[in-house]
Amino acid sequence: MRVLVTGTAGFIGFHLARRLLADGHEVVGIDALTDYYDVDLKRARRDRLLAHPAFSDHVVRLEDGDAVMAIARAAAPDAIAHLAAQAGVRHSLNDPRAYLDANVVGTFNVMEAARDQRVGHLLVASSSSVYGGGKDTPFRETARADHPLSIYAATKKAGEELTHAYSHLWALPTTVARFFTVYGPWGRPDMALSLFVDAILRGRPITVYGHGDMERDFTYVDDLVEALVRLLAAPPELGRPLEGVGDSLSPTAPWRVVNIGPGHPIRLGDFVAAIERALGQAATQDLQPIQPGESRVTFANADLLEALTGFRPGTPLDEGVTAFCDWRRHYYGEV
Repeated sequence: MRVLVTGTAGFIGFHLARRLLADGHEVVGIDALTDYYDVDLKRARRDRLLAHPAFSDHVVRLEDGDAVMAIARAAAPDAIAHLAAQAGVRHSLNDPRAYLDANVVGTFNVMEAARDQRVGHLLVASSSSVYGGGKDTPFRETARADHPLSIYAATKKAGEELTHAYSHLWALPTTVARFFTVYGPWGRPDMALSLFVDAILRGRPITVYGHGDMERDFTYVDDLVEALVRLLAAPPELGRPLEGVGDSLSPTAPWRVVNIGPGHPIRLGDFVAAIERALGQAATQDLQPIQPGESRVTFANADLLEALTGFRPGTPLDEGVTAFCDWRRHYYGEV
């Protein structure tokens, strides 16, 4: 296939593009190379993709609808994987407009391109953050997700609702994938894993929110990509729900939402312990209350993912954390 992937210089978009290329597909990438975090890291990811002859890319902001449409028309993709977003729960409190622009307006422009090109499948990245203050765990795709706790979560939920409307109006097969705390090599430097490793290696204390009792359903990036590749090959079909698993398929559109997570929440304190084991160094912990906009627990029910694809994320935490630490040492010359 020819797949248009947004966010190819980002953490997950890079990994997905690399996997698609390895599988023999052609990838057309879009990324704005924004400075929300280290642009050199983004360029390093991009350079590795550009070394592949079946990859081409465009440095464009998704808010530029005319540019996005022109790229899509030139590419004529079979499918679109929309992974670009303004990420980060805490930053959304400080710069909410950036989230509205990237996650709502940008998603609208991608949907317009998908409609114009009549792609066979639109795959859209969302987040476990949309479950917000939900109390019933594990989170199921069929549960209501109407109480977001952050601007970031609200914009991701808005994007989900917009894709449903487009799917209904133009019979656009659409899968919304809700990611649960993705980590691994090439990860963002503003995420907890990178921040913790950096501080421990430099002998600085780490700030652990929720007094270490918050729980996250950590998903290793290779598992996430495996799920995305399999989902790309399984576009929703109106009127053909799976039986017995609580399918989220819409009754009015070829649209479905799917959790991607292992279904094994881990205490933040235990996550820190895994990092200490990987580094062979103890952390000095500064325990702080939970931050505004943060959920106390994320917990995926992955039954629908497994029923659709035959796959469920399962990389052990110690294995994934060690892989990240090994990559980081190599990338920053700390070996």
